[in-house]
Formats: sequence, C-alpha cells, structure tokens
Amino acid sequence: HFGDADWDEERPDEIGDATWGEVAKACCVHDAKEWGKIFIGTCTALFFLYFFLVSLELMGSAAKVLGGCKAGGLMSDDTNPVAGLVIGELATALIQSSSTTTSIIVSLVGADAVSVNSGIYLVMGANIGTSVTNTIVSMGQMADGAQLERAFAGATVHDLFNLLSVAILFPLEIISHYLYHLTNAMLPDSVGDGEKWEGPIKKIVSPFAGRVLKANKDVIKDIATGKVENCDAYYPVLCLDGIEDYKHCASKCDKDAGEEVGVDCGRVGLITCDKDSGECPGFFQNGASLNDDYISGGVCLVLSLFLLFVCLMALVNVLQRGLAGMSTRIIYKATNVNGLIGIVIGAAITILVQSSSITTSVLTPFVGLGVIQLEQMLPLTLGANIGTT
Repeated sequence: HFGDADWDEERPDEIGDATWGEVAKACCVHDAKEWGKIFIGTCTALFFLYFFLVSLELMGSAAKVLGGCKAGGLMSDDTNPVAGLVIGELATALIQSSSTTTSIIVSLVGADAVSVNSGIYLVMGANIGTSVTNTIVSMGQMADGAQLERAFAGATVHDLFNLLSVAILFPLEIISHYLYHLTNAMLPDSVGDGEKWEGPIKKIVSPFAGRVLKANKDVIKDIATGKVENCDAYYPVLCLDGIEDYKHCASKCDKDAGEEVGVDCGRVGLITCDKDSGECPGFFQNGASLNDDYISGGVCLVLSLFLLFVCLMALVNVLQRGLAGMSTRIIYKATNVNGLIGIVIGAAITILVQSSSITTSVLTPFVGLGVIQLEQMLPLTLGANIGTT
C-alpha cells in the first residue's frame, strides 16, 4: 500500500478483491517481535488519538469563549427563513458545536422566545455550520498533496450532505411547513424533565480539557433568551473570599431566597469552573474582565490548533508505519462494509463521542491515508448525523 508508486492512479476495481482468509492472516498471524511492535504502535496511536480529541474539545471551548456573546446575540425570533438559516450557521461556526446551538434553540423555543417555525430554520443552519471542523482537520495533511486531496474530499462529504439536505428540505419547509406539522404530531401529551446523558468518550476527554479551559454555556443562553443584554453583565468575575473554586465562584444565587452576588454567591463570565470536581480551569482568574477572558480564549484557540495539527501528523505517521507493506487489497476488504452497517457504525461512534463533527474529524485522516475509501464516508456521515440527534 505505502511505497506503491502508482497506488494513487489505481482504481478500486483495478486492485482486485482479497479473501477474508488473507485479511485474517494479515491481521492475526505474527511472531512475538511483530506483536510487540503492534502493541507499541497501538498504544502510541491511542495516545495521540486521545490528545487529538482533547484538542478538538479545547478548540470548541475556546470558540465558545470567543464567539459566545456574538452567537447568543444573533439568535432571535426572526420571521425571515433565510435570515434564520444564516443565523444558525453563523452561530454554530462561532461556537464550533451544533449540539450546543441546537440545545440553545430548544431552550429558546421552550421559553417562547423563538417560535417553532423559526427554530426549524435555525437548526437547519446549525447543521451547515458544524461542517467547519473536519475541513480544518483535513488541512493537517497538507504535507502530502495526494493525502490532502483525499482527506479534503472525505471532509467535504459531510459538508455537501448537509448542504444538499438543506437545499432540498428548506424550500419544502417554506412551502408546506411539513416539519412543523410532523413534529407537532409527534409531540406527546405530557413532557417531563429528563437527565442529560454524556457519552463515555466525553467523560474521558472533558476532565483533561476542562482543567485548561471550560466555557460557560449559560452566558450564550441568557443573552439569547434576553435575560441579559450583553456579556458586560457578567463582569468583573467575582469569587467569594478570593477562593477560586466552583462553590465560591460559579454557584448561582437563589433570588427567591434574597441572595445577592458578592455576598452569598460569586459571579463568572465566559469561563467557568467545573461543578463535578469543584475546580476552576487554569485560564480562570478572579477579577477577570471581558477582555481578559477573550485573551484567554484566543490563547487556548492557538494552543488547541497547534496540538491538533501535531497530534494529527503524529497519528498519521504512526498509522503509516503500522500499515507499511500492507496490501491495498487486504485494507479495502477489511474496511469495505455494507452501507447499512456503515450507518450503524457512524451512529454508534457519534453516540459515544456526542459530536458528529468529532466523528467525521477522526475519520478524515483515515480517508487521507487511503484506509477508508471515499465511498465509505457517505454511510458513515449519514450515521454520524443520526447519532448526533
């Protein structure tokens, strides 16, 4: 596969099909020395994959800090469907998370701040805006022109699927309002409060990233719902007795009990503390101004991008070494799964990581390396879009 001079010019139908016996032999028949190399390579790949996911989480938090105020101010009950579509797209591009944007839209609809019809257009825009992350990741393979071409093509599968879906469904919704009527018919008689589910991968990645920076999503929601006019209402940051932890800085005041900020509870801005551990991240500071939090978000964004590209290049290098000498026929046979199974795999991965953009971002380097064929990205992307709901 690697080192094959004309591999880039070959088509899958020219390569031929391997047998499952060949795949099993290439996978499982090794001597002790080879198994040792496989174990070390696997551990190294998992190490860089973990910090790759940490960098994506940190980049999302930094984007929320830098764009949270603007994103919250964008969302409103605009009667123009095109404006709603663009607002949803911009808001998601600013905070790098369609899940966050969608949850805010749901909160706005629940508070009657935005109508259901406007919310539908905002969600459509959010699905377009979430396609930015994997395109950024594909740029990490620019050292090799052929890899960059394949990786970028794999990344744009997600982009084009979302764009084409909106291109078809958007005019249909304007004409018939079928999504509004369909969701209205699906609404149960009574709705109770439920617990928020967090994927196991997020539980592993978030604590480490949260020690560096943790974005305060409540700021975006409060501005979007009109509870506050702008971010200035959250500054300066105030911690009781100068103690930097969740209890003294980020715990909310009970207004019904007459509690006051600065006396009974603290105040945090765009950067908050972790409720579970009670600790504040490294870039949190007592007495910080809005500009201080913007600077912290900017520094973390640069750090996350640097870490992302370093981990991506290292991960690609480890995978290249591990697959060196492997037959293209065997790789294609092992990764060429049925489309329906691909959808299930994409949905399962997304349920674990709780983000379709992370799923497609992780798969993009594999497309660049030629481990996953471009045709396989469509069912995986379909599954990722199902899993993120």
